[in-house]
Amino acid sequence: MPRIYDVVVLGSGPAGYTAAIYAARANLQPLMIVGPQPGGQLTITTEVENYPGFPDGIQGPELMQKMRDQAARFGTEIVEATVESVNFTKRPFSVRTDQGEYQAKSVIVSTGASARLLGIPSEKEFFGFGVSACATCDGFFFKGKRVMVVGGGDTALEEATYLTRFCTEVVVVHRRDALRASKIMQERAAANPKIRFIWNAAVEEVLGETVPRHLVRGVKLRDTKSGALSEHPIDGIFVAIGHQPNTGFLKGSLPLDEKDYVITEPGNSRTKIAGVFTAGDVADAVYRQAVTAAGSGCQAAIDAERWLEAQAHRGKPVSEEPTR
Repeated sequence: MPRIYDVVVLGSGPAGYTAAIYAARANLQPLMIVGPQPGGQLTITTEVENYPGFPDGIQGPELMQKMRDQAARFGTEIVEATVESVNFTKRPFSVRTDQGEYQAKSVIVSTGASARLLGIPSEKEFFGFGVSACATCDGFFFKGKRVMVVGGGDTALEEATYLTRFCTEVVVVHRRDALRASKIMQERAAANPKIRFIWNAAVEEVLGETVPRHLVRGVKLRDTKSGALSEHPIDGIFVAIGHQPNTGFLKGSLPLDEKDYVITEPGNSRTKIAGVFTAGDVADAVYRQAVTAAGSGCQAAIDAERWLEAQAHRGKPVSEEPTR
């Protein structure tokens, strides 16, 4: 008979690793399926200075490795695989991956979200070295610098406004001649003397140096009406065109909201399906920080532990419980 795990954690990163640590310490012997990008978005982040406990900062990949080592130390079984589909219609739940199928009494979904990027080669080359998708994470590194924010929605103007705390000038670049942001955000940005706009423009190329180290020096813009190219000196670029939760494999299996984030009950990690919980950015469209993701991982593990314990007290195997 295939093993039925008490808890299977889908995805890694601060949320997944923290959930695994708490579940393992509760003697639930969790299985973690790390996904296509083990460690999540922090693995493409250079310096992390706002995670508590590291006063001198820490490299994103190093922080994730420490979390992984800690989860493994307490007995988490870690599988290098990518989830392809789930079946939450019967118990035990089943999780199908590119490396095989696993069964679980409970599941914690912590597959995160991915920043929508421009999709140009130079953006990838300089990502983490002057190109960022998170002003809250990286804004401090651009103190006294000129930066550019790409986007036209509330997120872009929120990022631009936040960056004015550190930067001498913030240039907002938008593909059209009118913003999609709410009126109050537009008024706030227009009134800020450090923010200026470049309209009808798209980023064609990020310009910079790669030797002796990667360093952004400017950007090449293309006029979306005339096609004309222009170069602009800049010290950093923040891409703010939204995030996409990594929930494609859940569609039809778990209720999602209009932006494809997993729907949870207010104040906890429980989803619409009993025994399925969430942690991190997969259900968080607001904060998207490593420390909040870790906190939600703790919540999910505790919620899963208490749910499993409640099922046991009923005197009925979890595998016989209805899913809804």
